Amino acid sequence: MVKPQPMLLLLLALTFPICSLGDVGIAGFYKAPYLPTACYGDDPSKFPTDDMFAAAGEGIWDNGASCGRQYFVRCISASIHKNCKPEETIRVQIVDRAQTSVSKPSRPGSTFVLSTTAYGTIADLSARSVNIEFQQV
Repeated sequence: MVKPQPMLLLLLALTFPICSLGDVGIAGFYKAPYLPTACYGDDPSKFPTDDMFAAAGEGIWDNGASCGRQYFVRCISASIHKNCKPEETIRVQIVDRAQTSVSKPSRPGSTFVLSTTAYGTIADLSARSVNIEFQQV
């Protein structure tokens, strides 16, 4: 019988956490103009004053029910490691549908298309997309 090595088990436990606090997906970004939106039309008063907002990808759009929802989002990886800022977590509000937004996303098919302010907080804008973890507030 093979005896498990304690250090190997510890390394595996630290490398592959058993549970996660959120879902994973992909984030891209989009630039102004942001209006009109699928959620609020031409009403800019519905946008957060800190510019931390996003357009919902089809996976979270939920036939428009996602409008106004807020999510915690953090970058977990990027094709170039330095493009991700994993120590930063942002809170964004859904204001639009990515598929129909006026400005096109940096990466079609993203789970979230973040405002440039939101994206720049968690990743370098030179990266067209990053892998994220997210959780509804």
